[in-house]
Order: sequence, then C-alpha cells, then structure tokens
Amino acid sequence: MADCDKRASPFQIGIFYCALYIIAAGTGGTKPNISTMGADQFDEFEPKERIHKLSFFNWWMFSIFFGTLFSNTFLVYVQDYVGWGLGYGLPTLGLFVAVLMFVVATPYYRHKPPSGSPLTKMAKVLVAAVRKWMVVVPNDPKELHELSMDEYSKPGKYRIDYTPSLRFLNKAAVKTDSSSPWMLCPVTQVEETKQMLKMVPVLVATFLPSTMLAQTHTLFIKQGATLVRSMGPHFQIPPACLTAFVTIFMLISIVVYDRIFVPAIRRYTKNQRGITLLQRMAIGLLLHVIIMVIASFTERARLSIARDHSRLGKSDIVPLSIFVLLPQFALMGVADSFLEVAKIEFFYDQAPEGMKSLGTAYFTTSLGVGYFLSSFLLSTVADLTKKNGHKGWILDNLNVSHLDYYYAFYAVLSLLNFFFFLVVAKFFVYNTETNEAKWELKEAMETPLNKATSQEENLLEVKRSS
Repeated sequence: MADCDKRASPFQIGIFYCALYIIAAGTGGTKPNISTMGADQFDEFEPKERIHKLSFFNWWMFSIFFGTLFSNTFLVYVQDYVGWGLGYGLPTLGLFVAVLMFVVATPYYRHKPPSGSPLTKMAKVLVAAVRKWMVVVPNDPKELHELSMDEYSKPGKYRIDYTPSLRFLNKAAVKTDSSSPWMLCPVTQVEETKQMLKMVPVLVATFLPSTMLAQTHTLFIKQGATLVRSMGPHFQIPPACLTAFVTIFMLISIVVYDRIFVPAIRRYTKNQRGITLLQRMAIGLLLHVIIMVIASFTERARLSIARDHSRLGKSDIVPLSIFVLLPQFALMGVADSFLEVAKIEFFYDQAPEGMKSLGTAYFTTSLGVGYFLSSFLLSTVADLTKKNGHKGWILDNLNVSHLDYYYAFYAVLSLLNFFFFLVVAKFFVYNTETNEAKWELKEAMETPLNKATSQEENLLEVKRSS
C-alpha cells in the first residue's frame, strides 16, 4: 500500500510522454509505408503474384490483429500479475528482433525507386491550376503538356492517360510561356492528383465509422465494469479483455471471407475479389448501424435491471452477466473484417503508383480523425444534454446515465453516414488506366525487341539456306 503514495517526478513524467511521442512518430512513419512495401513485393505482371496480391491485405490485417490478441491477453496478464517492467520489456525485445530481421532481409526485397514527395506534386498541380484559372483547356487532350514515352520507360515512372473528370485541374497541363513546374505540369501528374482527390469523399465517409473503434475501448468497457464478471468461484473477467472478442471474431471472419466467401461469390460476380472494395466497405458500415442498435437495446435492458434491483450507485454491480455485451463486441470484429481491411486495400489500390504510401496514409488518417471525432461527439453530447436543468445522457455513474440514448443517436448518425457513403460510391469511378498504360508500355517496349529478334532469325535462316 505504501507504493500507492509514491508520485512520479516531473523528469519521470517527461520521459514517459517523450516515449509516447516517439512511439507516435514511429507509428506514423511505419504504418503507411510498411503495408505499402509489403504489397509492392507482388509483381502485377505475373498472374500468380497478381492473384496472391488480392489476398495480401486480408492476411496483413490478420497478422496485425493476431498481435493485438496476444497483447490484449498474454501481455495484459503479465503486466497485471508479474510487473510493468517485463510487460514493456517483452514488446521491446520483439521490436528489436523485428527490426533486426527487417535489416537483414532488406537486400532481398523489391524496392521501388524514390519518386519525390506526393504532396509536393499535388501542390504544384493545384497551384498551377489556380494561377491559370483564366486559361481555356483545349478540346484535344494531345495539346496538353506531357512527357515523352522514353521518360516513362524509366523505372518508377508510369504514364496515366487524360480523363475529363475534375476538368479544372487540367488547366495545370495547358502550355503557356512559362515552363516552371509550378506553372506547367504533365498530364500524368495532373491525373495522379485527380486520383488522390477523388478518394477524399470516401475518406470523409470513413471518419464516423472510425469513431466506433474508440467506443469498443471506452464506453463498451465501462459498461462491462458494471456487470457480473465472474466465471466460477475464483475468476473474474477483466472488462478490457472483452476487446479480445473483437479480435477473435475478426480473425475468424477474415479466414472465412478469404477462403470460403470469395471463391463462392466469385463464380457469380466474375470479380477476382468476389465483391468490389466499396461493396465490402458498405457491408461493414451497415453492420455498424446494427451494432449500435443492439448496443442501445442492451443498455436499455441493463438500466432497467439496475432500477429494478436498486443498483443505482456508481460502484454498484448490476445482476447481469458481462456476456450480454458479447454480441456487440463480436459483430464489431465481423464489421472490421469487412470495413477496415477493405479500407486500407481501397486507398492503396486506387492511389497512383508513385503515391501508394500517401494512399495508405489516408487509412491511418481515417483512424486518427475518428478518435478525435469520438472525443468531440462524446463531450458535445454530454454538455448539450445537461442544459436546461437536465441530468444528461453521459455521467460518471453509468447506472443513472442514458447511454441507450447516446447509442441510438450513434445509430442514426451511422445510418445517415451509410447513405452518404452509398451516394459517394455510386459516383466513384475505379482506376483502370494505370495498369492498362503499364501493359501498353510494356508491349510497346517489347514489340521492337520481338521484331528485331524475328528479323535476326529470318536472316540466319536465309544464310543457312544459301
């Protein structure tokens, strides 16, 4: 008990927060890039590798959440019953081994040559288009500025054909007296910017669903702390361990989806992925609506039992099993297997070749904004519902709160966001130009070589016959 009176010194607190910021900086650097690098190991010109790449993000997320399951179970036990030193030491050792393996294997990876900052490229297009806002875009796309085919034959260079969408940005490729990169951009650079910008509405539609992840780690767990957690006479389930059910059901769902659902549905849809990425995301969004409806009714039942048994104190345990929350945790795992996997794959797949890391950064941006938005919604609803003498929906004492109202409000928001996503998905056009251009360029490069080879063979044949 004496340890409870000890307080951390300012220096120790500074070290703690410094470590957290270092983790945040490291995560920001690795998360968007390591998944991109993994997907880049597959050669799209090889049919077998191209097929394997379609399942890459399923198994990428499987490995990520398998590690999450390990941390939510084994590491939590070590930290609670052995010590925080060992609890932090084990993942530190694991990270050291992982970095060592990564460095040793680096020479064997497929590396794409650096292509410059994607944000700088996009900024040049936007600035050039604004500076030439009075310029008229010619009707013939061939009159726009574009680099030669020889330039795109270099490693890391991919040509994208002109498209009429976001026509205003085409002004950046209109030829003028100035050849400055901030005044004149090639068509491919303009199209790369278009591809990144047209994903922004989809990104916005994922902000609210990302707040759902915060609910599983906050309010859902606080609900569990008010319920009966005993399993047998000597064991109680820690409320935080309920998140393990999210992970377990997500892992199961990913395997079922990849090994059973996709091969079965592919026969009817003729789509290599079974269903499109936006359709997969839509299923996850619809499940979010169902989850919040279930959570609202479950919370209403919990509050009713609390009133019936006069368990209205902040620390009172409601005579209801914690497993009553299992459906919402389990469905959250299933929803994540649809939405989160499709989200990262979509942003990677639809980003241009030179901006894949920025595409996967959209995924992490969605999560980050989601957590901030969750805090904003929670505090705003808590403040607004306390006005005019009302008790409020969200209080420190959940037994006299109205989380059922808050969850119902969340269900309505999720439904409206689902309809917004459907509108966005309806007007979204998938990229096909990039791969087609790569194949055309490859054929264009191989055709002269094949012709030369054929001519040499004919010449040798004539010499032999003579």
